[in-house]
Amino acid sequence: MRPRRPLDPRRQRLKLLALIAIFALPLMTAWAMVEWRIGIPEQRTAHGELVPDIPPLAQWPLTDRDSEADADTWLLAFDCSLDCAALADQWWRLHRALGREAPRLARLRIGGAGEALPGERLARWQGQAPAWQTPGRVWLLAPGGEALLTYSSEVEARDVLDDINHLLRVNPESRSQRERQVSQR
Repeated sequence: MRPRRPLDPRRQRLKLLALIAIFALPLMTAWAMVEWRIGIPEQRTAHGELVPDIPPLAQWPLTDRDSEADADTWLLAFDCSLDCAALADQWWRLHRALGREAPRLARLRIGGAGEALPGERLARWQGQAPAWQTPGRVWLLAPGGEALLTYSSEVEARDVLDDINHLLRVNPESRSQRERQVSQR
């Protein structure tokens, strides 16, 4: 049997420094990124445009007052004056793509002909449409009826779905008092 060599203190220190570096370098890198704003995006951008100047849904000149917003439901309102059947189908498919989050969103079709698709409400503009409305425009409204985002008629449904998923994720569902009582039993 060979005699054991004594441990080299320099080699042991080098191993210790390498171990410390493995854990410290990511922390120091993250600190430098935050401190000097290197490699960090300046902002998170939604695919739609923010619309602070559009009035709440209750003030929209609509013929159907059944279109009022629920307290817990997000609303996807869309102008259906151009190619209505295709638009209604596109937004119905987007609604289905939400999966288990679908009950948290309702759709409001403004204008157009034909029957309402499942989960869709129908309304029409009273007289002349407001100045902020353009054909094919889509609005995403928060619970309570405040307009958050608007999209042009050329928007990709995938982009709208990304924004809706993000909003539903950062705004968890509030359960009603009755649901809480049932779940506690």
